[in-house]
Amino acid sequence: MSPATVRRRRIRIGAGIAAGVVLLAAVGGGAYMLGDSSDDHPGTSADAPSGRSGPSDGPRLPGGQDGGQDGGQDGGGQGQTPDQQLPQAEDGYATDAASGISIPVPDGWTGQSQPIGAGLTTGEYACPGDESQTCVRGGVFSAPAQALEIEATTAKAAAEADIKANAEDSYGEKVYGGITSHDELKSEAVTVAGQKGYRVRWKVVTKNGDDGYVESLAFPSPNSKDMLVVIRSGFDVNDKAPKLSVLDDITKGIKKASVDGSGRTA
Repeated sequence: MSPATVRRRRIRIGAGIAAGVVLLAAVGGGAYMLGDSSDDHPGTSADAPSGRSGPSDGPRLPGGQDGGQDGGQDGGGQGQTPDQQLPQAEDGYATDAASGISIPVPDGWTGQSQPIGAGLTTGEYACPGDESQTCVRGGVFSAPAQALEIEATTAKAAAEADIKANAEDSYGEKVYGGITSHDELKSEAVTVAGQKGYRVRWKVVTKNGDDGYVESLAFPSPNSKDMLVVIRSGFDVNDKAPKLSVLDDITKGIKKASVDGSGRTA
């Protein structure tokens, strides 16, 4: 799942994200979450987010599918088609219908399912560079690689292409004063939802506030070998943040969703 700055209902993906998880949109060099729905499933609810604004109405996938702009009471909203209502989520999971995956929601975390994108957050606190905004101790967010404008065609290339943008979006200059250095902790193949994927994990050092761990994980969608899924994660380096073992457990628990890309039962 970075700094929150201007307008309600948008947040970046990463650990320094404004609190709340909702629909994804590719904006500029980073990925953001859009909209809020009060039609939350048990164990996968989300608070209304606030954060940086951007020019995009939402991610576009093959065939012209649009992520939409604002969520409503029933999970619909401007730009959503009837087939883009909130997917049915299993208890304890957040479902990314477009990517064909469900992500386990650990105890104490908040998650939300969406037609395009899903996410988890935990540990809200005032952002170090702007205390009027809310950051979180940990965030995990998914999206089709194409929604993030990643052109790589292999899991390894996609993860390697995304990690720098993930780090900058999670612990960038606006709230954390920028990243001064990083160490690569992992760059390895991993199996996710039965698919051969790849992950890259960095530890980043920031000018202000906590340092952080960021990870970009990529793998083929269980529903379509031609679609790559990217999961961005960010955890603060702080005693109040979740341990990295939680991130590993989340990765191990990702599974094929029980709904297809339109939100219908698969």
